Amino acid sequence: MNWYVIYTKPKWEKKVAEQLAEAGIDCYCPLITQIRQWSDRKKKVEVPLFNSYVFVQLDESERNSVFQSAGVVRYLFWLGKPAIVRHEEIEVIKKWINTSDAADIMVDRYKIGDAIQLESGPFSAQKAIVQEVTNTYYVLVLESLGCVLKMKIK
Repeated sequence: MNWYVIYTKPKWEKKVAEQLAEAGIDCYCPLITQIRQWSDRKKKVEVPLFNSYVFVQLDESERNSVFQSAGVVRYLFWLGKPAIVRHEEIEVIKKWINTSDAADIMVDRYKIGDAIQLESGPFSAQKAIVQEVTNTYYVLVLESLGCVLKMKIK
């Protein structure tokens, strides 16, 4: 069984994952804890690591069953076919979320468009392309995962 990526309505990731789990579909919605500031308080909230994405593991013949859940928009496609995420990549994401220390990756010597291979952290050995560099964050395109990763610079 392959892992596929489904695209959800904005802010529906947790609801869709709940509905799919109730329907007996193996799904994974990676969540991270962030501190959010309101005018009167700060609060820790769990937000999805990938906005509008939920990973589902099922057979090719069962792919249409996810559309029974409200909030599912479509499958994510890569090169004209439904995007398939390898099991090892899902395990890397799970391992990274469960570690408390964040990887420090220096991108000072890189320019936009450079192809790099990450040497440390949860995405080590992954090839990426530097898409954007600012004073506070940088954006990497992870081609093997088919996603864009935005990381804060410490």
